[in-house]
Amino acid sequence: MHTVRTVLAFDFGLRRIGAAVGQDLSRTAQALGTIKVKQHRPDWDGIGRLVHEWQPDLFVLGRPETADGKPHSLAAAIERFAGRLHGRYGKPVHFIDERLSSYAAEGSADAARLGVDAAAARIILETWFETIKPR
Repeated sequence: MHTVRTVLAFDFGLRRIGAAVGQDLSRTAQALGTIKVKQHRPDWDGIGRLVHEWQPDLFVLGRPETADGKPHSLAAAIERFAGRLHGRYGKPVHFIDERLSSYAAEGSADAARLGVDAAAARIILETWFETIKPR
């Protein structure tokens, strides 16, 4: 019997973090909104509210990969954020290449309604669902 996993995904940025939620049985995702980052600190209270509301089994973070294989300029900050997510909530963190998610999100209904970062988080999560094997 398949246990449905709820997944909370983030599109990390230095000013804003987009958030989306989904579950792996239907492989669907929905954009939730944007979390502010002030003075290099994410709004952990806002993230905590999302974790409390959705009770995720794991997190997915977009981590852009460069064409030449060198680390992206945000790689270290994304790794720190991932470590803090895991440390605070004790849930695994998975990564997916998201170098084109913000571009793909522009002009979407989610971007118009909730912001491009939230729409990018939805795309990140949908992309991750496409990469995992059905359970």
